[in-house]
Amino acid sequence: MRSPKPAPATNRLLEALPDKDRQHFLSGCEPVTLAFGEVLAEPGEPIRHVYFPTESFISLTTKPIDDCASLEVGLVGDEGMVGSPLVLGVNVSLLHAVVQGAGSALRMDAALFCRELEKSRALRCVLKRYLHVVMGQLAQNAACTRFHVVEERLARWLLMTQDRAHSNQFHATHEFLAYMLGVRRVGVTKAATALQHRNLISYSRGNVTIVDRSGLEAAACGCYATDNATYAKMMC
Repeated sequence: MRSPKPAPATNRLLEALPDKDRQHFLSGCEPVTLAFGEVLAEPGEPIRHVYFPTESFISLTTKPIDDCASLEVGLVGDEGMVGSPLVLGVNVSLLHAVVQGAGSALRMDAALFCRELEKSRALRCVLKRYLHVVMGQLAQNAACTRFHVVEERLARWLLMTQDRAHSNQFHATHEFLAYMLGVRRVGVTKAATALQHRNLISYSRGNVTIVDRSGLEAAACGCYATDNATYAKMMC
C-alpha cells in the first residue's frame, strides 16, 4: 500500500507563486482552523472571505433543485481555493461550501483579496489557470455522474478524499456518501461492500480506511487520473 504524501506547509496554489509575490500575499492571510461541518459559503450570498486549505478540505455542493437533495460538484483541499468567483469579478457564491475535513487553512478578507489580485500579475495568472482546471473538472464530473457506475465513482471520491485528507483514514457515512454522489443509500452500501470484499477498503460505522491504494486506483473510473493529469499540466 502506498502512503499518501504528507501535508504541505502551505497551499499548492500559493506555492506556485514567485517567492516575492507569495510572501507578500501570505502577509495578508490569517491562519485559521476550520471545524467539521462549518459552512463557508452559501448560494446567492456575498463572498466575505477566500480560503486556501492547507490541511483541511471543503465540499462544494449545488443548491437543491426542485426540493431535491443537492449534489457535490467539487472537493477542495490544498490544491485549490474557496471563493474563486472573485477572480472573475463576481462577489456572490454559486455553491454551498462546507468543511468536510477539519484542519488548518489560510483566510483572507474578500476586499483585500480583490486588491491583491489587481496588484499581482503572477497571482492573476496562477488563479486563472486554476479556474481553467476547475471548469474542466466540472465538465468531467458531469460526464462521470452520467456514464460511470456507482462503484467506480465511489472509488474515485475516496481517492480524492484521501489526497486531501493526507491520511489513509477518514470519516464518511453511507448517508453522506449517497448525498455526495447523488444516489440512493442502498447503491452506496452495495458499492462500498464490493470494494471492501475486494480488500481495497475497510469500512465500519462511517470510518473508512484505504487498505490498497493501487487497487482502488484501478477500481476507479478514468476521471480520477484525468483530473490529476489536467491539474499537473496546468499548475505544475
